[in-house]
Amino acid sequence: MKTSFKLFFSGLIFFSLIFSCTSNQQSKPTETMKTYEKGTYGYDLQWLQKHKKPLELKSGDARILISPEFQGRVMTSTAKGDTGKSYGWINHDLIASGELKEHINAVGGEERFWLGPEGGQFSIYFKPGAKFDFENWQTPACIDTDTFETVHANDTVAEFAKQVNITNYSNFTFEFDINRKISLLNESLIKSELNLKLTEGVKCVGYQTENSLTNTGTEAWKKETGLLSIWLLGMFIPSDEVTLVIPYIKEAVADYIVKDDYFGKIPADRLVVKDGFVFLKGDGKQRGKIGIPPQRVVPVMGSYDAANKMLTIVKCQVFEGVTEYVNSAWEPQQFPFKGDAVNAYNDGSVADGTQMGPFYELESSSPALALQPGEKATYKQSTFHFEGTEEELSAVCQQVLGISIEEIKTVF
Repeated sequence: MKTSFKLFFSGLIFFSLIFSCTSNQQSKPTETMKTYEKGTYGYDLQWLQKHKKPLELKSGDARILISPEFQGRVMTSTAKGDTGKSYGWINHDLIASGELKEHINAVGGEERFWLGPEGGQFSIYFKPGAKFDFENWQTPACIDTDTFETVHANDTVAEFAKQVNITNYSNFTFEFDINRKISLLNESLIKSELNLKLTEGVKCVGYQTENSLTNTGTEAWKKETGLLSIWLLGMFIPSDEVTLVIPYIKEAVADYIVKDDYFGKIPADRLVVKDGFVFLKGDGKQRGKIGIPPQRVVPVMGSYDAANKMLTIVKCQVFEGVTEYVNSAWEPQQFPFKGDAVNAYNDGSVADGTQMGPFYELESSSPALALQPGEKATYKQSTFHFEGTEEELSAVCQQVLGISIEEIKTVF
Protein backbone atom coordinates (compact mmCIF):
# COMPACT_ATOMS: atom_id res chain seq x y z
CA MET A 1 0.00 0.00 0.00
CA LYS A 2 2.79 2.39 1.00
CA THR A 3 4.74 1.48 -2.14
CA SER A 4 1.73 2.22 -4.38
CA PHE A 5 1.21 5.56 -2.69
CA LYS A 6 4.88 6.48 -3.23
CA LEU A 7 4.68 5.57 -6.91
CA PHE A 8 1.49 7.58 -7.30
CA PHE A 9 3.03 10.57 -5.54
CA SER A 10 6.26 10.38 -7.59
CA GLY A 11 4.24 10.21 -10.82
CA LEU A 12 2.21 13.22 -9.76
CA ILE A 13 5.37 15.26 -9.16
CA PHE A 14 6.82 14.10 -12.51
CA PHE A 15 3.75 15.19 -14.52
CA SER A 16 3.58 18.47 -12.56
CA LEU A 17 7.17 19.25 -13.54
CA ILE A 18 6.45 18.50 -17.22
CA PHE A 19 3.38 20.74 -17.11
CA SER A 20 5.35 23.49 -15.43
CA CYS A 21 8.15 23.37 -18.02
CA THR A 22 5.68 23.28 -20.91
CA SER A 23 3.79 26.25 -19.49
CA ASN A 24 7.02 28.22 -19.09
CA GLN A 25 8.07 27.48 -22.71
CA GLN A 26 4.71 28.58 -24.05
CA SER A 27 4.58 31.76 -22.01
CA LYS A 28 8.14 32.80 -22.86
CA PRO A 29 8.00 35.38 -25.67
CA THR A 30 9.63 34.33 -28.93
CA GLU A 31 12.94 36.12 -29.45
CA THR A 32 13.09 37.92 -32.79
CA MET A 33 16.35 38.73 -34.56
CA LYS A 34 17.17 42.42 -34.41
CA THR A 35 17.19 44.10 -37.81
CA TYR A 36 19.81 46.61 -38.84
CA GLU A 37 19.82 49.31 -41.48
CA LYS A 38 21.73 48.57 -44.67
CA GLY A 39 25.17 50.14 -44.44
CA THR A 40 25.67 49.12 -40.83
CA TYR A 41 28.03 46.42 -39.65
CA GLY A 42 25.14 44.49 -38.04
CA TYR A 43 23.36 44.32 -41.41
CA ASP A 44 26.44 42.88 -43.15
CA LEU A 45 27.06 40.45 -40.29
CA GLN A 46 23.55 39.00 -40.47
CA TRP A 47 23.55 39.05 -44.25
CA LEU A 48 26.83 37.12 -44.54
CA GLN A 49 25.70 34.66 -41.85
CA LYS A 50 22.68 33.96 -44.04
CA HIS A 51 24.75 33.22 -47.14
CA LYS A 52 28.16 32.05 -45.84
CA LYS A 53 29.91 31.04 -42.61
CA PRO A 54 31.93 34.11 -41.62
CA LEU A 55 34.19 34.47 -38.60
CA GLU A 56 33.97 37.55 -36.39
CA LEU A 57 36.83 39.04 -34.38
CA LYS A 58 35.81 41.60 -31.77
CA SER A 59 37.05 43.65 -28.88
CA GLY A 60 34.43 45.97 -27.44
CA ASP A 61 32.86 47.93 -30.29
CA ALA A 62 35.75 47.15 -32.66
CA ARG A 63 34.76 44.31 -35.00
CA ILE A 64 36.04 42.68 -38.18
CA LEU A 65 34.25 40.09 -40.30
CA ILE A 66 36.27 37.42 -42.16
CA SER A 67 35.19 34.86 -44.78
CA PRO A 68 37.10 31.55 -45.05
CA GLU A 69 35.09 30.78 -48.22
CA PHE A 70 36.54 33.92 -49.81
CA GLN A 71 40.21 33.12 -49.11
CA GLY A 72 40.22 34.43 -45.55
CA ARG A 73 39.50 37.96 -46.69
CA VAL A 74 38.40 40.68 -44.29
CA MET A 75 34.95 41.45 -45.65
CA THR A 76 34.28 44.52 -43.50
CA SER A 77 34.91 46.16 -40.14
CA THR A 78 33.51 48.80 -37.80
CA ALA A 79 34.61 50.92 -34.84
CA LYS A 80 31.11 51.30 -33.39
CA GLY A 81 29.62 47.84 -32.95
CA ASP A 82 26.61 46.38 -34.76
CA THR A 83 24.96 49.76 -35.35
CA GLY A 84 28.15 51.38 -36.61
CA LYS A 85 29.07 52.00 -40.24
CA SER A 86 30.32 49.04 -42.24
CA TYR A 87 33.60 50.14 -43.82
CA GLY A 88 34.23 47.46 -46.44
CA TRP A 89 32.54 47.25 -49.85
CA ILE A 90 30.58 44.01 -50.26
CA ASN A 91 28.95 42.83 -53.48
CA HIS A 92 25.69 41.61 -51.91
CA ASP A 93 24.00 40.87 -55.24
CA LEU A 94 26.78 38.65 -56.57
CA ILE A 95 27.12 36.66 -53.34
CA ALA A 96 23.35 36.17 -53.04
CA SER A 97 23.10 34.97 -56.64
CA GLY A 98 25.52 32.09 -56.07
CA GLU A 99 26.74 32.75 -59.61
CA LEU A 100 30.35 32.18 -60.61
CA LYS A 101 31.63 34.82 -63.01
CA GLU A 102 34.02 33.95 -65.83
CA HIS A 103 36.96 36.33 -65.24
CA ILE A 104 36.70 37.41 -61.61
CA ASN A 105 34.22 37.12 -58.78
CA ALA A 106 34.31 40.60 -57.30
CA VAL A 107 32.60 39.73 -54.00
CA GLY A 108 34.27 42.65 -52.24
CA GLY A 109 36.13 42.77 -48.96
CA GLU A 110 38.30 45.45 -47.41
CA GLU A 111 41.44 43.31 -47.51
CA ARG A 112 41.88 40.32 -49.76
CA PHE A 113 44.87 38.11 -50.44
CA TRP A 114 46.06 38.13 -54.06
CA LEU A 115 49.17 37.18 -55.99
CA GLY A 116 51.17 38.99 -58.66
CA PRO A 117 52.13 39.46 -61.39
CA GLU A 118 48.89 40.12 -63.22
CA GLY A 119 50.34 40.76 -66.67
CA GLY A 120 53.50 40.22 -68.70
CA GLN A 121 55.45 37.12 -69.64
CA PHE A 122 55.39 35.83 -66.05
CA SER A 123 51.69 36.48 -65.43
CA ILE A 124 49.56 33.94 -63.55
CA TYR A 125 46.34 35.49 -64.92
CA PHE A 126 46.95 34.63 -68.60
CA LYS A 127 47.54 31.22 -70.13
CA PRO A 128 50.75 30.66 -72.13
CA GLY A 129 50.48 32.31 -75.56
CA ALA A 130 47.21 34.17 -74.83
CA LYS A 131 46.68 37.80 -75.84
CA PHE A 132 46.85 40.30 -73.01
CA ASP A 133 43.22 41.40 -73.16
CA PHE A 134 40.15 41.12 -70.96
CA GLU A 135 38.76 38.12 -72.86
CA ASN A 136 41.81 36.05 -71.89
CA TRP A 137 42.30 37.45 -68.38
CA GLN A 138 41.35 34.98 -65.64
CA THR A 139 41.81 35.33 -61.89
CA PRO A 140 43.31 32.09 -60.53
CA ALA A 141 40.84 30.02 -58.50
CA CYS A 142 43.14 29.94 -55.47
CA ILE A 143 42.55 33.69 -54.97
CA ASP A 144 39.05 33.89 -56.41
CA THR A 145 36.76 30.94 -55.67
CA ASP A 146 38.67 28.52 -53.45
CA THR A 147 37.97 28.18 -49.72
CA PHE A 148 40.88 28.55 -47.32
CA GLU A 149 41.18 26.12 -44.43
CA THR A 150 40.64 27.66 -40.99
CA VAL A 151 43.69 26.63 -38.95
CA HIS A 152 42.86 28.52 -35.77
CA ALA A 153 40.37 31.14 -34.59
CA ASN A 154 39.48 32.90 -31.34
CA ASP A 155 38.01 36.31 -30.45
CA THR A 156 40.93 38.35 -31.78
CA VAL A 157 42.98 36.10 -34.10
CA ALA A 158 42.15 33.89 -37.10
CA GLU A 159 44.58 31.89 -39.22
CA PHE A 160 44.04 30.29 -42.64
CA ALA A 161 45.98 28.03 -45.01
CA LYS A 162 45.88 26.83 -48.62
CA GLN A 163 48.03 24.51 -50.77
CA VAL A 164 48.50 25.82 -54.32
CA ASN A 165 49.83 24.59 -57.65
CA ILE A 166 49.79 27.19 -60.45
CA THR A 167 51.49 27.68 -63.86
CA ASN A 168 52.53 31.07 -65.26
CA TYR A 169 52.54 32.49 -68.80
CA SER A 170 56.08 31.17 -69.33
CA ASN A 171 54.98 27.62 -68.39
CA PHE A 172 56.74 27.48 -65.03
CA THR A 173 54.75 25.71 -62.30
CA PHE A 174 54.81 27.07 -58.75
CA GLU A 175 54.01 24.78 -55.83
CA PHE A 176 53.54 26.55 -52.51
CA ASP A 177 51.59 26.90 -49.26
CA ILE A 178 49.72 30.07 -48.34
CA ASN A 179 49.35 31.03 -44.71
CA ARG A 180 47.31 34.06 -43.65
CA LYS A 181 46.98 35.27 -40.06
CA ILE A 182 44.63 38.13 -39.13
CA SER A 183 44.89 39.88 -35.75
CA LEU A 184 42.48 42.45 -34.36
CA LEU A 185 44.45 45.25 -32.67
CA ASN A 186 43.35 46.95 -29.46
CA GLU A 187 43.59 50.72 -29.08
CA SER A 188 46.98 50.52 -27.39
CA LEU A 189 48.42 48.51 -30.30
CA ILE A 190 46.84 50.90 -32.83
CA LYS A 191 48.58 53.83 -31.15
CA SER A 192 51.85 51.92 -31.07
CA GLU A 193 51.66 50.78 -34.71
CA LEU A 194 51.08 54.33 -35.95
CA ASN A 195 53.07 56.18 -33.25
CA LEU A 196 49.84 58.03 -32.58
CA LYS A 197 48.21 60.10 -29.86
CA LEU A 198 44.41 59.78 -29.83
CA THR A 199 41.80 61.96 -28.15
CA GLU A 200 38.95 60.24 -26.29
CA GLY A 201 36.31 61.20 -28.85
CA VAL A 202 37.89 59.24 -31.71
CA LYS A 203 36.50 55.76 -32.41
CA CYS A 204 38.84 53.33 -34.16
CA VAL A 205 39.34 49.78 -35.37
CA GLY A 206 42.56 48.25 -36.65
CA TYR A 207 43.89 44.87 -37.73
CA GLN A 208 47.10 43.40 -39.08
CA THR A 209 47.50 40.55 -41.55
CA GLU A 210 50.60 38.36 -41.85
CA ASN A 211 50.72 36.64 -45.22
CA SER A 212 53.24 33.95 -46.12
CA LEU A 213 54.27 31.87 -49.12
CA THR A 214 56.37 28.72 -48.68
CA ASN A 215 57.95 27.07 -51.73
CA THR A 216 56.90 23.42 -51.41
CA GLY A 217 58.21 22.41 -54.83
CA THR A 218 61.57 20.95 -55.81
CA GLU A 219 62.68 23.89 -57.99
CA ALA A 220 63.91 27.30 -56.94
CA TRP A 221 61.93 30.38 -58.04
CA LYS A 222 64.18 32.37 -60.39
CA LYS A 223 63.86 35.61 -62.34
CA GLU A 224 64.45 33.72 -65.59
CA THR A 225 61.23 31.71 -65.18
CA GLY A 226 59.25 34.24 -63.17
CA LEU A 227 58.64 35.23 -59.55
CA LEU A 228 55.52 35.75 -57.48
CA SER A 229 54.53 38.51 -55.08
CA ILE A 230 52.05 38.78 -52.23
CA TRP A 231 49.46 41.39 -53.18
CA LEU A 232 46.93 42.80 -50.70
CA LEU A 233 43.95 44.82 -51.92
CA GLY A 234 41.26 46.65 -49.94
CA MET A 235 37.86 47.52 -51.44
CA PHE A 236 36.09 50.44 -49.79
CA ILE A 237 32.85 52.35 -50.20
CA PRO A 238 33.16 55.39 -52.49
CA SER A 239 31.45 58.77 -52.35
CA ASP A 240 31.75 62.11 -54.14
CA GLU A 241 33.71 63.36 -51.13
CA VAL A 242 36.31 60.56 -50.86
CA THR A 243 39.92 61.51 -51.60
CA LEU A 244 42.76 58.97 -51.67
CA VAL A 245 46.04 60.29 -50.24
CA ILE A 246 49.38 58.60 -50.98
CA PRO A 247 52.56 60.27 -49.67
CA TYR A 248 55.78 59.71 -51.62
CA ILE A 249 59.50 60.46 -51.22
CA LYS A 250 60.20 63.51 -53.37
CA GLU A 251 64.01 63.20 -53.29
CA ALA A 252 64.11 59.55 -54.38
CA VAL A 253 65.77 58.54 -57.65
CA ALA A 254 63.15 56.76 -59.77
CA ASP A 255 61.92 56.73 -63.36
CA TYR A 256 58.59 58.29 -62.37
CA ILE A 257 56.55 59.55 -59.44
CA VAL A 258 53.29 57.86 -60.33
CA LYS A 259 52.23 55.48 -63.11
CA ASP A 260 48.78 56.65 -64.15
CA ASP A 261 48.01 54.89 -67.43
CA TYR A 262 47.09 51.32 -66.44
CA PHE A 263 43.60 51.72 -67.92
CA GLY A 264 44.13 54.91 -69.89
CA LYS A 265 45.65 58.13 -68.60
CA ILE A 266 43.77 59.68 -65.68
CA PRO A 267 42.67 63.30 -66.31
CA ALA A 268 44.10 66.15 -64.23
CA ASP A 269 40.77 66.89 -62.52
CA ARG A 270 40.85 63.42 -60.95
CA LEU A 271 44.57 62.97 -60.16
CA VAL A 272 46.79 65.60 -58.54
CA VAL A 273 50.49 65.27 -57.67
CA LYS A 274 51.99 67.99 -55.47
CA ASP A 275 54.16 68.63 -52.42
CA GLY A 276 55.05 64.97 -51.85
CA PHE A 277 51.49 63.65 -52.14
CA VAL A 278 49.43 61.87 -54.79
CA PHE A 279 45.68 62.56 -54.59
CA LEU A 280 43.08 60.48 -56.44
CA LYS A 281 39.31 60.83 -56.44
CA GLY A 282 37.55 57.86 -54.83
CA ASP A 283 34.03 58.41 -56.16
CA GLY A 284 33.69 55.09 -58.03
CA LYS A 285 32.65 56.96 -61.18
CA GLN A 286 35.64 56.67 -63.52
CA ARG A 287 37.97 53.71 -63.87
CA GLY A 288 41.60 54.45 -63.21
CA LYS A 289 44.62 52.92 -61.50
CA ILE A 290 47.87 54.42 -60.25
CA GLY A 291 51.16 52.96 -59.00
CA ILE A 292 54.07 54.23 -56.93
CA PRO A 293 57.56 52.76 -57.51
CA PRO A 294 59.34 51.19 -54.51
CA GLN A 295 62.02 53.90 -54.41
CA ARG A 296 59.35 56.51 -53.57
CA VAL A 297 57.09 54.51 -51.25
CA VAL A 298 56.51 55.48 -47.63
CA PRO A 299 54.84 52.91 -45.33
CA VAL A 300 51.46 54.67 -45.01
CA MET A 301 48.64 55.77 -47.30
CA GLY A 302 44.99 56.54 -46.74
CA SER A 303 41.68 58.04 -47.74
CA TYR A 304 39.31 60.58 -46.24
CA ASP A 305 35.53 60.53 -46.62
CA ALA A 306 34.41 64.09 -45.86
CA ALA A 307 30.71 63.18 -46.15
CA ASN A 308 30.91 60.63 -43.32
CA LYS A 309 33.92 62.01 -41.43
CA MET A 310 35.89 58.76 -41.76
CA LEU A 311 39.64 58.39 -42.13
CA THR A 312 41.19 55.16 -43.41
CA ILE A 313 44.90 54.40 -43.03
CA VAL A 314 46.79 51.48 -44.59
CA LYS A 315 50.28 50.71 -43.31
CA CYS A 316 52.49 48.44 -45.42
CA GLN A 317 55.98 47.03 -45.14
CA VAL A 318 58.79 48.90 -46.84
CA PHE A 319 62.00 46.97 -47.53
CA GLU A 320 64.88 49.41 -47.62
CA GLY A 321 67.09 49.02 -50.67
CA VAL A 322 64.82 46.44 -52.31
CA THR A 323 63.58 47.64 -55.70
CA GLU A 324 62.59 44.49 -57.60
CA TYR A 325 58.79 44.23 -57.66
CA VAL A 326 56.75 42.29 -60.22
CA ASN A 327 55.34 44.26 -63.13
CA SER A 328 51.60 43.73 -63.66
CA ALA A 329 51.13 45.69 -66.89
CA TRP A 330 49.12 43.76 -69.50
CA GLU A 331 51.88 43.56 -72.13
CA PRO A 332 55.15 41.79 -72.93
CA GLN A 333 57.60 43.56 -70.63
CA GLN A 334 61.13 44.77 -71.14
CA PHE A 335 61.51 45.19 -67.38
CA PRO A 336 59.35 42.55 -65.64
CA PHE A 337 60.77 43.40 -62.18
CA LYS A 338 60.32 47.16 -62.31
CA GLY A 339 56.80 47.11 -60.91
CA ASP A 340 54.99 49.19 -58.30
CA ALA A 341 55.06 48.64 -54.54
CA VAL A 342 51.82 50.54 -53.86
CA ASN A 343 48.71 50.96 -56.01
CA ALA A 344 45.33 52.65 -55.81
CA TYR A 345 42.26 52.11 -57.97
CA ASN A 346 39.00 53.96 -58.55
CA ASP A 347 36.26 51.86 -60.11
CA GLY A 348 34.12 52.89 -63.04
CA SER A 349 32.34 51.43 -66.03
CA VAL A 350 34.23 49.46 -68.68
CA ALA A 351 33.81 49.67 -72.46
CA ASP A 352 30.48 47.82 -72.55
CA GLY A 353 28.99 50.09 -69.88
CA THR A 354 29.00 47.52 -67.06
CA GLN A 355 30.68 48.08 -63.71
CA MET A 356 31.91 45.72 -60.99
CA GLY A 357 31.39 48.20 -58.16
CA PRO A 358 31.37 51.00 -57.42
CA PHE A 359 34.29 50.91 -54.99
CA TYR A 360 37.83 52.20 -54.61
CA GLU A 361 40.97 50.30 -53.61
CA LEU A 362 44.15 50.81 -51.62
CA GLU A 363 46.76 48.15 -52.47
CA SER A 364 50.28 47.13 -51.50
CA SER A 365 52.65 44.36 -52.58
CA SER A 366 55.65 42.44 -51.36
CA PRO A 367 58.86 42.46 -53.41
CA ALA A 368 59.34 39.75 -56.03
CA LEU A 369 59.92 36.49 -54.13
CA ALA A 370 62.88 34.35 -55.22
CA LEU A 371 62.38 31.36 -52.91
CA GLN A 372 64.46 28.22 -52.62
CA PRO A 373 62.64 24.91 -52.01
CA GLY A 374 61.34 24.99 -48.44
CA GLU A 375 61.95 28.73 -48.06
CA LYS A 376 59.24 31.01 -46.66
CA ALA A 377 58.54 34.73 -47.19
CA THR A 378 56.13 36.85 -45.12
CA TYR A 379 54.50 40.18 -45.90
CA LYS A 380 52.48 42.28 -43.42
CA GLN A 381 49.88 44.99 -43.85
CA SER A 382 47.68 46.82 -41.33
CA THR A 383 44.38 48.64 -41.89
CA PHE A 384 42.87 51.27 -39.60
CA HIS A 385 39.63 53.25 -39.60
CA PHE A 386 38.90 56.34 -37.51
CA GLU A 387 35.66 58.24 -36.89
CA GLY A 388 35.34 61.56 -35.08
CA THR A 389 35.02 65.28 -35.62
CA GLU A 390 36.93 66.83 -38.48
CA GLU A 391 39.27 68.48 -35.99
CA GLU A 392 39.98 65.17 -34.23
CA LEU A 393 40.57 63.33 -37.49
CA SER A 394 42.81 66.10 -38.79
CA ALA A 395 45.07 65.56 -35.79
CA VAL A 396 45.30 61.85 -36.64
CA CYS A 397 45.89 62.57 -40.32
CA GLN A 398 48.61 65.10 -39.55
CA GLN A 399 50.44 62.65 -37.29
CA VAL A 400 50.24 59.68 -39.66
CA LEU A 401 50.16 61.08 -43.20
CA GLY A 402 51.71 64.49 -42.58
CA ILE A 403 48.79 66.50 -43.97
CA SER A 404 45.66 68.10 -42.53
CA ILE A 405 42.07 67.27 -43.44
CA GLU A 406 41.56 70.85 -44.61
CA GLU A 407 44.41 70.48 -47.11
CA ILE A 408 42.93 67.23 -48.42
CA LYS A 409 39.49 68.78 -48.85
CA THR A 410 40.81 71.63 -50.99
CA VAL A 411 42.60 69.41 -53.57
CA PHE A 412 39.54 68.76 -55.80
